[in-house]
Amino acid sequence: MAKEHFDIVGSFLRPEKLKNARKDYEAHKITKAELTEVENQAIQALVAQEIAAGLKTVTDGEFRRSYWHLDTFWGFEGIKHTHQKHGYFFHGLETRNDSAQIEGKIKFNKNHPDLKAFEYLQSLVADQPGITARQSVPSPAQLYAELVRGPENIAALHEYYDNDEELVKDIGQAYHDLFIALYDAGCRDIKLDDCTWGMLADKDFWKLMTDQYQDIDTLQKLYLEFNNAALQNLPADLTISTHVCRGNYASTWAASGGYETVAKNLFGKENVANYYLEFDDDRSGDFAPLAEVTDGKKVVLGLVTSKKADLEDQATLKKRIQEASQYVDLANLSLSTQCGFASTEEGNQLKEQQQWDKIKLVVDTANQVWGSRS
Repeated sequence: MAKEHFDIVGSFLRPEKLKNARKDYEAHKITKAELTEVENQAIQALVAQEIAAGLKTVTDGEFRRSYWHLDTFWGFEGIKHTHQKHGYFFHGLETRNDSAQIEGKIKFNKNHPDLKAFEYLQSLVADQPGITARQSVPSPAQLYAELVRGPENIAALHEYYDNDEELVKDIGQAYHDLFIALYDAGCRDIKLDDCTWGMLADKDFWKLMTDQYQDIDTLQKLYLEFNNAALQNLPADLTISTHVCRGNYASTWAASGGYETVAKNLFGKENVANYYLEFDDDRSGDFAPLAEVTDGKKVVLGLVTSKKADLEDQATLKKRIQEASQYVDLANLSLSTQCGFASTEEGNQLKEQQQWDKIKLVVDTANQVWGSRS
C-alpha cells in the first residue's frame, strides 16, 4: 500500500478500442500480436492517466484479462478453461458461464500471463521515482472455491487429489512460485482479490459454499490454510494485501453482510499486511468488526462506490473515516473505492470520466483528512 492515504483496487473500464480489438481477435480478424499491441497502447495511456491523477501505486487496469480471477487460474499448469451450465448469479443478473477445472497436478507455469502482464507494467514505471507497480492476483482460496464449484468440477478434482492437504500444498506452492517470479521481475506489491470471505459473510450463501463441510468455521479454516500456505517464506520487502469483495459485475453484487462472521479469522489470522474492505453501502455492515484487525496492519476503507456514477458527499466520507478510526488508528487507515471499475471486461455502469471523478474524490478527501504529501 502506498505511503499516501488514498488508493485504488485496480481494475478500470476498458476503452472501446480495446473492447473492439478483443472482439476482432475472438472473430479471428486480428492476430494475438495485434491484440497485444492494442493492449500495450491502452495500458500505457492508462498508467499515464493514473500518475496524472496523483496515484502513487498504479495498475494495468487488468486490461489483458476477461475476468478478474479466471484468467489467472487458467495460467497455472493442471487447470483448463471450461464452461458450466450457468454463470455466477448476481443480484438480478447471471454472468457468462466460464469456469476453471482440474486436468492434472497444479503447478506454476513460467509463462504465466500475470507474470507477462506485470513485466510490461513494470517497464512503464521502473524509471519513475515514487511510482509502484501493483499486481492483483485472485487468492488461493478463490481458486479452491472455483475448483469445487459444481459436481463436474468436484469430480475432476477428485481424479487428481485425494485430500485437501495435498491440494493446499500444491496450490500454495504454485502461488508461491508465481509470487517469487513476480518479485524477481521487480514486483514489490501484490494484492490478493478474494470473494470467498465476502460470500461467507452472507448467511444466504452458506448453503452454496458448505456442501462438503458441516459448519462454516471449518470452511473458514480451510480458506486460511490455502491463503497462508502461499504466503510463507516470501521476501520481507514484498507487500501482500487482500481485497475482500462481495461481487462486482455490471454494477451489481452477489452477497450481503457485515464482516463480523469472518472477522476473527480474516482479520486476526490471515498473513497479509493490509486489508482493502468494502464499506460503500448498507450491505457492508458497520465498522465494529475492525476491532479484530491485528495491531499494526492497515485497512483501506472502500467508502466510495465504483458501481454508481453519483459522487459521494465529502463531509459524509470524512465522518465515516472518523467512525472507523474508533477501531483502527487513523494513521493505519486509507481511503479508496470499494472495488475496481471493471472486475470483468464488461465493466460497471459508469463512463470513463466518471471513474476518474471518483478517483479525484478519493484523492482530494484523503489529502484533506490526512494531509497532502505531494
